[in-house]
Amino acid sequence: FSPRLPKPGETIIGTRFEKKYGGKGANQCVTAAKLAGSTALIASLGSDTFAQEYLEILRKENVDASRVKIQSDKQSGVAHITVAENGENSIVIVLGANESLTPELVNSAVDVIQSASILLCQFEVPLEATLHALKLHRGHGLSIVNGAPALENPDPEILRLCDIFCVNETEAEIMTGIQPVDLSNIQQVVDKFLAKGCNAIILTLGPLGAAYASKMNRNITRISTTEVHPVDTTGAGDAFLGAFAYFKAYHPQLPMDECIKRACTVATYSVLKFGTHASFPTRTDLPAELFI
Repeated sequence: FSPRLPKPGETIIGTRFEKKYGGKGANQCVTAAKLAGSTALIASLGSDTFAQEYLEILRKENVDASRVKIQSDKQSGVAHITVAENGENSIVIVLGANESLTPELVNSAVDVIQSASILLCQFEVPLEATLHALKLHRGHGLSIVNGAPALENPDPEILRLCDIFCVNETEAEIMTGIQPVDLSNIQQVVDKFLAKGCNAIILTLGPLGAAYASKMNRNITRISTTEVHPVDTTGAGDAFLGAFAYFKAYHPQLPMDECIKRACTVATYSVLKFGTHASFPTRTDLPAELFI
């Protein structure tokens, strides 16, 4: 954190430094685990202190990290973020060991993948690994792909193989070319995703909730959420997806819109605290009726 972003070649004095652990897959796993879901993470970390600290965090959060591979010749993926007082930021990401999540490594976790009722993937790892995981899981449960970080032209096979594709407004803008995405054009946005081959699409809309449509019912269903004054929205999308996966796994009798509504509630609770993992609510933090 610094008063402003430094100019090229300039050194300035910062105000504070924080180290946080994130990554979409881990955040989503931790969210579901905090709701008392059984979760496992398939990932690749480097041979460094970051990896050892993260493994301990996952253990404490009751996430099965037995399929997290430590790469002896790699560093763990990191993001160096400079945040100015006016909210501007600059980010340098080093993918590190994330690039080493190969189809072969995915193969070594085939038993976990095929026994899972829900497979949740993102675009933060090599796409061939995501594609292979989707193929292994086909016919064994429900698969969800979070299209983040956004790709202008995602692999059509990934869109066809996953049961549900989920993006936020910014990601939808990049993938569809429709700008800005708002309530007036979300039907058009959803239609574009379905035309690309998606079986079903969830469009998250921040404080406005979410929208859902599928090949079976192309007309969007809007799900609103409770309005709050957010403290920190970091990780809210991950909280939504982790919770959505939990409700689909443990309350399969619930209709889609109800699962989305309950996931929106969990995400809303997460923006009331700072941080990511620390902000994700446990079952005891939430209304009991969410789990009926």
